[in-house]
Amino acid sequence: MRVFKKLMMLGLFLLATQTIFSQSKITGMVIDGDFNGPLPGANVFVKGTKDGATTGFDGKFEFTTSMASGEIIVSYLGFKTVVVPFTGSTNLGNISLKGDENQLEAVVVIGKGVIDLASDRKTPIAVSTIKAAEIQEKVGTADITQAMVNTPSVYVADQSRGYGDSNIRVRGFEQDNTAVLINGQPVNGMEDGLVYWSNWSGLTDIANGIQIQRGLGSSKLAISSVGGTINIVTRATDKKEGGFASLGVANNSYFKTLAGYNTGMNEKGWGMSIMMSHWQGEGYTIGTQGNGQNYFISVGYQPNDKHNFNFLLTGAPQYHNQSFSQRISVYLDKGRKYNGNWGTLNGNFKSEVGNYYHKPVANLNWDYTISENSNVSTVLYASLGRGGSVGSVGSRVRTADGQIDFDQIYANNLASATGRSTYALRNSVNNHSWYGLVSNFETKLSDEISFNAGLDIRTYKGSHFRQITDLLGADYFLDNGNVNIPNNQISATYKSNPWSALFNYASESERYAWDYDERINYGGVFSQIEYSNDNFSAFFQGSVSNQSHVRWDRYQYLPENEKADAVNNTGYNAKGGVAYNINENNTVYGNAGYYSRQPYHDNIYLNFGNDVNPLTENEKILGLELGYSFTSKFISANLNAYRTSWKDRVTSSSTTATAGQVVGTTVLNDGDIIYTTNQGVEQLHQGVELDFNARPTKKLNLRGFASVGDWQYKGDVVTVKRDQDRNVLLETRDDVDGGKVGGAAQTSWGLGVRYELLPRFNFDADWRNYDKLYSDVGAIKENLELPKYDLVDAGLSYKMLVGKDDKNSVNFRLNVNNVFGEVYLASLSTTNQAQDGDETFNGIKTNNIGYFGLGRTWNFTIRYNF
Repeated sequence: MRVFKKLMMLGLFLLATQTIFSQSKITGMVIDGDFNGPLPGANVFVKGTKDGATTGFDGKFEFTTSMASGEIIVSYLGFKTVVVPFTGSTNLGNISLKGDENQLEAVVVIGKGVIDLASDRKTPIAVSTIKAAEIQEKVGTADITQAMVNTPSVYVADQSRGYGDSNIRVRGFEQDNTAVLINGQPVNGMEDGLVYWSNWSGLTDIANGIQIQRGLGSSKLAISSVGGTINIVTRATDKKEGGFASLGVANNSYFKTLAGYNTGMNEKGWGMSIMMSHWQGEGYTIGTQGNGQNYFISVGYQPNDKHNFNFLLTGAPQYHNQSFSQRISVYLDKGRKYNGNWGTLNGNFKSEVGNYYHKPVANLNWDYTISENSNVSTVLYASLGRGGSVGSVGSRVRTADGQIDFDQIYANNLASATGRSTYALRNSVNNHSWYGLVSNFETKLSDEISFNAGLDIRTYKGSHFRQITDLLGADYFLDNGNVNIPNNQISATYKSNPWSALFNYASESERYAWDYDERINYGGVFSQIEYSNDNFSAFFQGSVSNQSHVRWDRYQYLPENEKADAVNNTGYNAKGGVAYNINENNTVYGNAGYYSRQPYHDNIYLNFGNDVNPLTENEKILGLELGYSFTSKFISANLNAYRTSWKDRVTSSSTTATAGQVVGTTVLNDGDIIYTTNQGVEQLHQGVELDFNARPTKKLNLRGFASVGDWQYKGDVVTVKRDQDRNVLLETRDDVDGGKVGGAAQTSWGLGVRYELLPRFNFDADWRNYDKLYSDVGAIKENLELPKYDLVDAGLSYKMLVGKDDKNSVNFRLNVNNVFGEVYLASLSTTNQAQDGDETFNGIKTNNIGYFGLGRTWNFTIRYNF
C-alpha cells in the first residue's frame, strides 16, 4: 500500500512537471486587412480552452497556454474569423482580418497602388478611418456622408431636404475645396469642383471603407486636398462563394431591398461579385419623395501571383423631389415639415423642384507585382453622367395655403389664345462624359527609402441646356433668346427619368435658356520619396499639372463665334513632413504644403459666356500642420493643430428671393434664386482637433472628438449677384476683413459609446454638439451667428448564427437618428438684431433665418448571409 502511494505521488509530480514545462507562449499582432492598420479589441484564444487575450490598441497580443499544439481562433465583430494552427511557443506574426458584415466581402483590394490610403506612407497625417461595418450600421436611409459625422472638423448638413442632398465640409472648406476620391479616382466635378452625393447614392451598399484625411493628406495625385481628402474604397471581386439578401424599412414609408452573390474564384483565377438594390420613400418633409436603384458588377481575374485584374461597373440611378429653405417664420406658422414647392393637379401630387441622375461608372484595374520590391498599379476609368434638376419657367400661381396651384396654372394655359405656355416644368440638364487613367509605380530603394511616381490623365466633356418636361396643357413654350432660332416654339417634352435620360434628351432645336458644351483636358505627374527607420520618418511629395479649357455656346452666339478662346493653366503642389517616434507610445509630426491650383472652369469664362474672366488666376494655398499621437493597450488619441491660408479664391452661394425684393435695379419674384459669387477671396483657417478611442473593458468601447476652429475672410472681394437665368444683377467691391466663414460649425464636440450587452448583441450611441455656426452667404464682413444645437444617434445590433459556424447568419439592426436638435443653416439677411414688433427666435429675427430642421428618423434592417 505504501509503495502504491509513492507511485501515485510520483505520477502526479511527473504530470504536474509536464504541465508546467509544456506551457506555450503565444504572441502576434492582429491587423485590419482592408486598411493594413492595427485592430484593437480583437479576441484571440485557443480553440477548446479559455486561454487567450484581447489585442491592445497596437493590435498586439500575448498569452500562455497549457496546450502544446492546436488552433488559435482570432475574431472581431464585423470581420471574418481566422483560424491559425500553432505548435509550441510561437510568434504568429501579423494576422490579417477581412471585413465580414458588409454588403460585398472583399478579399482583393483593387488598385492598391493608386488608392492613396494613409497606410501607404509611414509619416503620419490627420486621418480617420471608417470601416464598412460602421458604414452599414450608421448610415441607415441617409447619404454615405452620414458615416463621417463623428470625425473631427467634418460637418455634414442638408441642402434641400431630399434624398441625396447632403453637403460635407472639412475644416470649414466646401466640397469644391475638398478632394473626393473613389478607389483613388477623382470625382469632384471638373467644371466647379463640387460633388453631388445623390449621384453616388449606391456607395453605402458597396463601400469597403472610408478614409478622411484632413488637411494636406497623403494623396499623391495632382489635386488640392486643402480642406482634406475623402477616399472611399469600394468592394472588389470576392474569392469565396457566398451571398446575402437584406430588407430595410424606415420612417415615412421608406423601404429598401438588397441582394448580392459571389461566385468565388475558380481554379483558373476567375470570379464575379454582383449586387442589386432598390429603394423608395416619402421623405421626412412633405413632398420629398424619392426612389432609385443601385447595381454593382465586379469581375476579377488573377492569372498568376504577379498580375491581378479587376473590372468594376456600378451605378445608382435615382429621382427625388426637393424642398428649398424658407424663413423660419414660415415653419413656425405652417409646421416643421412644410414644403412650398409642390401642389396637386386633378387631385394628384406634383412637385415643382427635384433632381434626377444616372452616372454609370466603369473601371479596369491592373496590379502588377514586378518584384519583391517593386509594383505598378493602373486604373482606366470612365463615367457617363446623364440627368439634371427639375424646376419651372413662367408665372407661378399659389393657393391660399401657399402651395403651387397646378389646377389654375393648367386652366391658364388652356385659356391662352395662342396656345403658348404661361408656366411649364423644365429640366436643367447637365450631361457629361469623363475618361481617365491613373498609374503609380512604387519601389523600395533600400530598407529605409521608398519611392513612387505616376501620372493622372483626364478628359471631360460637359453639355448643359434646358428642356421642357411638362407643358401643363399648353401647346408650346416660346423661347426668344436663341440667336440661331428666333422665336422658337418648343413642343417636345422629356421625362425626368434617370434611366431614359441616358439616351433620350432634347436635340439642339428643342433646347432653351442656354445650350453650351465645354471640354476640359487634364494631365499631371506626381512623385514621392520617403525615408523611414524605427524612430524617424520624413517624406517629400510633389506634382505638376496642366489643365486646358474650351467652351462652345450654340445659344448666345452665331456659328462663327460659338467657340471661345482656349485657356491653359499650369498648377503644382509640394508638400513634405517629418515624424519622430519618442517611444512605442508617443509620436510627434509636422507637415507643410504649398499649392498653386488652377481656377475651375466656371470661374474662367465671364457670366456663363465666352468672354475670358481677367480676374481669375491660380489660387494659392499654404498649409501647416503639427500633430501628436499616443497609443497604449487601452487608449489611443491624436491631437492636431493646423493653419491654412487660401488666397485668390472664388466662392459661390445662393439664397431665395421674396416677392418684390430688389437686387440692383431688378425686382424679383417669390422663390427666385439669387446666386452670389465672390472673386479674389482670401480665407485663413486655423484650429485644433482632438480624437480618442478607448477600450476600458473587453465589452466597452468609448470614442470622442473635439474641433475648435477660427475661420475668417481677409481683405476685399469683388461680389457679383446673378439671377436664376445667370443674368448679372449687381457687381460691387466689398471689405470682408475679419468676416466669419459660414456653412459649417467652427466648434464641435462628440462622444460615442459601444457596449456588448450579450454575445453578438451590441448597443451604440453618439452625441454631437455644434456651435459657432454662421450663415452660409459667402464672403461678408458681418455674418449672422445661428443657434447652436445637439444631435444624438443610437442603435442596437444583433447577429444570430445559423448553423454550426458564422458563415450563415441573420443580422438585425435598429437605428434612431437625430433624437433631438434643430438645425438652422442659411441666412436671408446679414442683420441679427431684432426690431420692435418683429417675431424673434433666440433673439434673431425669424425673417432672417432659413431653416433645415432635421427629422427624427429611424430605420430597421434585417440581412441574411449565406
